[in-house]
This record gives sequence, C-alpha cells and structure tokens, in this order.
Amino acid sequence: MVINTIISLKDIVVQGEGNIVSDMGEEKVMLSVKNGKYYNLGEVGGEIWDLIKSPTSITKLVDTLTASYEVEEPACQKQVLSFLEHLLNEGLIERQ
Repeated sequence: MVINTIISLKDIVVQGEGNIVSDMGEEKVMLSVKNGKYYNLGEVGGEIWDLIKSPTSITKLVDTLTASYEVEEPACQKQVLSFLEHLLNEGLIERQ
C-alpha cells in the first residue's frame, strides 16, 4: 500500500539505509533489500541520490540542478519534488 506524502521545498532529505546502489553506465540502479524491488534512478535521479548522502535541503538540490542543467527553476522544482516524493513513498529516503 502506497501512502501519499506531501513533501515541500523546505524539507531536508537523506538517503535511507539498506539500499544497494550501482552505476550502470550513466545511470544508477538500486536494490531495496527491505522492499525486494529494483529501481532505475536514471542519470539525474542518480545525481540527486549522490547529493543526499548527507541531509540536504530540497531547495539546495534544486539550486544545484538548475546550475548544472538547462532547466527553468519551476520545472526543476516540480520534477525534483515528484521524484523525491516517489522515493519517500517507497521508503528509500527519510525526511528530517
């Protein structure tokens, strides 16, 4: 059962424990031992994963990504929030 959680730009997130992550070319893939599922984080998702090794604000994530990629801030915010909400709902990250 997936529980919808609202996540905001003010939140601080960090990687959850118990995940095995590997590089596959330009992308990252993850095995959640707890969930028994595989996830393809993709290239940007893998970069986000690396950025949240330690607790990081979502605002800082958006700032980092908009500086690295040609993306407008509102679009970046929307995509980052959606991605992180999915990870949170799957129990792969923690909100602090």
